[in-house]
Amino acid sequence: MKITLIPTIIADDTEVKVIPTGVHDAVKNIDVYFVENARTARRYLSKLMKLLPEDTRKKIHDIQIEVVDKNTSESEIISYFKSYKNYREIGVLSESGCPGIADPGSLVVKVAHQKNFQVVPLPGPSSIYLALMASGMNGQNFVFHGYLPIDVKALGKRISQLEASSSQSNQTQIFIETPYRNQRVFESLLETCNRDTKLCVAVDITGSNEFIRTNSIDQWRKSSINMPKLPTVFLLN
Repeated sequence: MKITLIPTIIADDTEVKVIPTGVHDAVKNIDVYFVENARTARRYLSKLMKLLPEDTRKKIHDIQIEVVDKNTSESEIISYFKSYKNYREIGVLSESGCPGIADPGSLVVKVAHQKNFQVVPLPGPSSIYLALMASGMNGQNFVFHGYLPIDVKALGKRISQLEASSSQSNQTQIFIETPYRNQRVFESLLETCNRDTKLCVAVDITGSNEFIRTNSIDQWRKSSINMPKLPTVFLLN
């Protein structure tokens, strides 16, 4: 069996702009998908199908969809593989970006390797790597931390720890936040970090409201900015 990792868009209506034609070709041959969200996966696959010649399109209602999210267990993945053992290829779709990167699809890949299945990653957009590319920060030594604590005190403490690690090792610290908490995280960064620390804010990457800027904390403090409630990647160095 072959497990194909299918990248998806990270900003609305960008299928033509950011999804390589190799992905379009791949979906012609896949009848089963493990996805993080069934509704958005079907919508995305429908848009990809419309980009294909009509005689090669699959009907969405004929495609099998299994949800694999943060609550899915390894035993459930094994059970799914048994159910679809007669299929030659299974696709894995993230909610946003590349499967397996800050994504529960990594569990599917883990089990696939245990079963000695072929794993094929297809190239596509990743907000984490695109933000790092555009930040001007150290791209040879970096760490992605996912989400930071929600509690204000815990958040400040964690930011201090990340800044210290960055300073000691010249290591870029990368993290994300739920869009409606962007402003709180941004303000905590300005309150907590040293004036010379560099902060990159990468908003709505590949989207119509894309904004990417790297400034020192001191420069950010002198600017007037209200963080939009859009997907954002923060980088410290």
